[in-house]
Amino acid sequence: MADEEINDEELIKAIDELCQSKAEEFRLFGYEQVTPADVWECVSSKYKKDGIPPVHRLVNDILTLKATTFMNYLTLSAYRGSRFE
Repeated sequence: MADEEINDEELIKAIDELCQSKAEEFRLFGYEQVTPADVWECVSSKYKKDGIPPVHRLVNDILTLKATTFMNYLTLSAYRGSRFE
């Protein structure tokens, strides 16, 4: 099987779809206000200092993101935002 290159647009679309899927999963658990952008921000926030990791790591982080981790991130972000703005 030959290696297939994925272009940037396809990669962005695939990651957006993963974030959408994870946001829908969280909404099933009662977190009704969750958006795909929230999921992406939560996952990518830990890479801001070191840069974006390989795609397989990002995909794994999105797929394994737990609701409790996500809510802890949102709580901490809200605290930092209101505290340091």
